[in-house]
Amino acid sequence: MSDETQQPDDDAAESVKPAGGGVGRGLIVAFVGVVILMETAMFFLLVPSAEEVSALAEERLIQSIQEGEEEAEKLASQEKETIEFDMGMFGETFSPHDTERSFRVELHLFGLIQQQNEEKMQDEFDRKTGRLRHAIRLRIRNSSLEELEENSQGLLERRILTQCNHLLEEDLLLGVIFNSYQLIEQ
Repeated sequence: MSDETQQPDDDAAESVKPAGGGVGRGLIVAFVGVVILMETAMFFLLVPSAEEVSALAEERLIQSIQEGEEEAEKLASQEKETIEFDMGMFGETFSPHDTERSFRVELHLFGLIQQQNEEKMQDEFDRKTGRLRHAIRLRIRNSSLEELEENSQGLLERRILTQCNHLLEEDLLLGVIFNSYQLIEQ
């Protein structure tokens, strides 16, 4: 008998199924379905379309190009900016051709150059300082008294500019200016 009694217990254990197993599966399926629906809705609402992405990329590209152009213009304008190059002090005593009086000219000469040419000008000026100073002194000594008066300095400036650019390998000087110019009769 003992064998018979044990067998129904095994059958009873097999026949007993947990209650609510179908409800748990339904909840899991419903949860997964809601998650998929939410992800799909977020994808359509939050992810931009291809047109929006291309428009945004185009806008950024245009902005970066404009910024690059502005920087390039700024660099170009800085390179072409005119600066003063110190060519030295000059003091010459001479007698003009048309008079027997003696005069002294004292001036501080500056050359106007583009900033990008500053190194070239410094190199050439260092190599040709003697020739440039001699040519400038000759220009001053060979000028007439009218050219040396303050009202007529433009002609003397042009002559010095031409002579200096002729001695330089390139026309680096855009102009020359006098600082502390004095014409003194002795």
